[in-house]
Amino acid sequence: MNKNTIEFKKLKTFLTTPIKNGYSPVCTDVETSKTILSLGALTGQSIDLSKIKWVPETNKKTDNFLINPGDFLVSRSNTLDKVGRAALYRGGLDNCAYPDLIMKFRIDEATILPDFLEVLLQSSLARKHFMQRASGTSSSMVKITKSAVESLPIPLLPLQTQKKIAEIAASWKKTIKKTDALIVAKEKQFEWLIHQLINPSNKHWNLRRLSSISKIKKGQQLNRILLTKTDLFPAWNGGITPSGHTDTWNTPAGTVTISEGGNSCGFVNYCKEKFWCGGHCYALLDISHEIDPAFLFYFLKAHEKQIMSLRVGSGLPNIQRRDIEKLEIAYPQLSEQRKIVQILSEAQKEISILKLLTDKYIHQKRGLMQKLLTGTWQILKLQEEVA
Repeated sequence: MNKNTIEFKKLKTFLTTPIKNGYSPVCTDVETSKTILSLGALTGQSIDLSKIKWVPETNKKTDNFLINPGDFLVSRSNTLDKVGRAALYRGGLDNCAYPDLIMKFRIDEATILPDFLEVLLQSSLARKHFMQRASGTSSSMVKITKSAVESLPIPLLPLQTQKKIAEIAASWKKTIKKTDALIVAKEKQFEWLIHQLINPSNKHWNLRRLSSISKIKKGQQLNRILLTKTDLFPAWNGGITPSGHTDTWNTPAGTVTISEGGNSCGFVNYCKEKFWCGGHCYALLDISHEIDPAFLFYFLKAHEKQIMSLRVGSGLPNIQRRDIEKLEIAYPQLSEQRKIVQILSEAQKEISILKLLTDKYIHQKRGLMQKLLTGTWQILKLQEEVA
């Protein structure tokens, strides 16, 4: 078998039930025997069974929209990067329905294996197919139709080949899951470590207000149309990631920042490169010679929840400069600061390496699946083919 001989048929050919939209009832905060999945339950890799809502016992309509093992679920409305997320439901919830923004269908398992189809639905091939067919008037939310799902091309591969591809994908997924679990463990360890080291209560540390050890400067807003993905300097604003990149900078490398506005206000960051500081971001400049900037970052990071609690406003929350200025900073001698920084930096480096490894695994898995699903690479000497 080579790439030129592989045939494709539309997913519609393999359906044993029509594709059906779910139903979204008015939910309750009171625990009941009835539940419904939230849209966020579809993660792109699986179904998060913890993402459920309670449905009133009196609602009988949800009984017509229950999910059962063997059902496929597909997000029909979401942001462009998430619309079309799909997964196979393998069980784990009783009396659980699916919402209006999710579609459900079943397949003929005699012609296509569920595990194989899940691999295909989560592949870059399917993601591209759904994204190209997504539409909508909203700048953020888009939708795909039933016909977009029905028209997904399915390679006609022997069941044994399907099984092998699914096994390979499962092996990669297991490796990625183990690495993710290790990252979670390392992050918990880091949280414990930072609160052990940044703990002035039993030490003879100096205590000063933030305004007395640094100049707190609010950045300058940059028009979004000036931002790109390829320019040299990141533009930090109110979020936990850069808003984009620009060809100029207004703040030097090695600067501690605190998000001023938005849902992430209070987020503490340390910028190791020159960057553009936006209008929803505070930069801590001209730091006292008694303070290592990296230590100041870790101190503020250890107290990030306290800083976030300073937010005011309901529409677009923000943190006032005067409240930031009043923050009390405790610090030991420079030599001890640098020891603390070294320990925490090494711990953070371990986490960064693991995250990079996970990204590499995901990228390699995506490339491998694309080659196997399109026939660019074949799995040879399978029992079925030999027979």
